[in-house]
Amino acid sequence: MSFDARAYRQALGSFPTGVAVVTATTPEGRAVGITVNSFTSVSLDPPLVLWCLDNKSDRHAIFTAAPSFTISILATSHEQVSSRLARRGEHSLEGVGLIDTEVGPPALADALAWFECTRESVTEGGDHAILLGRVLRFSGADAGAPLVFFRGRYRLVAEH
Repeated sequence: MSFDARAYRQALGSFPTGVAVVTATTPEGRAVGITVNSFTSVSLDPPLVLWCLDNKSDRHAIFTAAPSFTISILATSHEQVSSRLARRGEHSLEGVGLIDTEVGPPALADALAWFECTRESVTEGGDHAILLGRVLRFSGADAGAPLVFFRGRYRLVAEH
């Protein structure tokens, strides 16, 4: 039996996901970001979350070595930032509205929620690294529409 990787990827795209930006600080002290749609809650006690990072990412070494990271859940107003930080080589946060955090890496301003995390572990999972973070602090907005990715495009959530 042959495995059609393209068809597999298309099938996975049938699952709508929220979009987040993860930020970390380089050893030189510069904040960088990357767009992810692999964010999920793992545990309430202790508070753990995870996200995945392609092993071929040009930011792999920065994020897997960072002792802390901040995850910002994006609103529809962040589509341009999300697209920019999803591209190879576009990891600068210059021109992005940011909020200082206690853990170090900034959160995105006007995010629906953000989670300040210390790195709990990094595990290899096929062609990705699985980063587990312990949530130290978090905050959330009272309103806003989520940025959603479905079948290769950003989408709007319809409310009934």
